[in-house]
Amino acid sequence: MREFLDATLSFPAVLFAAALVVVIAFWLLVLVGAADHHSFDTDLDTDFAGVGGVPVTVSVSLMIAVGWFSALTGSVLVHRSGATGPLRAVLACAVLAGALLLAWGAVRLLVHHFRRVFPDQPPPSRQDFLGRVCTIRTGSVSTDFGQAEVTADDGTTATVQVRQLEPVDAELTSGCAGLLYAYDEAGEFFWVSAYDKALDPGPPHGRTASGPAV
Repeated sequence: MREFLDATLSFPAVLFAAALVVVIAFWLLVLVGAADHHSFDTDLDTDFAGVGGVPVTVSVSLMIAVGWFSALTGSVLVHRSGATGPLRAVLACAVLAGALLLAWGAVRLLVHHFRRVFPDQPPPSRQDFLGRVCTIRTGSVSTDFGQAEVTADDGTTATVQVRQLEPVDAELTSGCAGLLYAYDEAGEFFWVSAYDKALDPGPPHGRTASGPAV
């Protein structure tokens, strides 16, 4: 126990220990609702360090925790080596550098796997198809029947359920162009109206690519 306390209170482990206390206090505040774990996302950019893609508070907390454990282990080894004077100072600085590199590498590896499992993209939504031009694929479209094909930003196509309000301005048949102008959540279908392809300005800009929706 004495060895553990000596190592914790010695350089460089004491630096990480102080930071770890701040991290623990912060997450306690998050648990009681007094702080938000996204608090620093707009203030720090961690992408340049290869640890972006998760909240800044999460990546920094992990780095401090891994760094503290690495520095503590290294400090214990330095104490056991019996080194003194300048040699001990050099070894302590080496432990600090090693702890920082190990913490960065570990967090970068974890974030890399996190990105693969949880891509930093919003889930596909039927709302992404609103305002798009579609092609009718059924013989006709009525108030209770109809399907159409619509193209997403990424070039994939999806077949969606469509309905037309009565009275209709123009009959929609197979091959006709239609405009998806509203979505009915309860019925899970789009309201569609006739559309002249000559007036089509092209795919909407500034939208997030989405996968097929049915």
